[in-house]
Formats: sequence, C-alpha cells, structure tokens
Amino acid sequence: VTGASFVVFNGALKTSSGFLAKSSIVEDGLMVQITRETMESLRQALRDKKDFQITCGKMDAEDVKEYVDICWVESEEKTNEG
Repeated sequence: VTGASFVVFNGALKTSSGFLAKSSIVEDGLMVQITRETMESLRQALRDKKDFQITCGKMDAEDVKEYVDICWVESEEKTNEG
C-alpha cells in the first residue's frame, strides 16, 4: 500500500510496449501509465462511481503483478469544503 498526495493517470501507453500498465512514484505522488482503452474504461468507472482495478506489469510476465485500485468509500471527509 502506498500513500500519495496526488495521482496522475497518463493514457499514452502504447500496447506495443509490452506492458499492461506501469506505475511509478513521482515526488510525493503516483503516476500510472495506461493504454487508451484502459483510460476510457477508467473514465466510465469514475462517471459511474464504480471501483476500478488497473493491473501493472509486463503482459507476458507470470509472476506477481502490481495493482492500482480505485475504490469508492461510504464516508466522506468534510475537510477542504468550499
């Protein structure tokens, strides 16, 4: 589990790269490089307020992969309102 101040989703990852998705820590945040198709699915999940999981790693790797989970929660913090 990684805590981050911000998350950047970059939808420019080419399918020919051999990666499902790539995640990396940048400064005090997280950058997730995904394909255009995954970006469209992510956008739809955000619009529908549905949980979404991004699998990171090489397409042909059989070992353990990294996952970026976007989860909606019931309680909302009231900080930074307005």
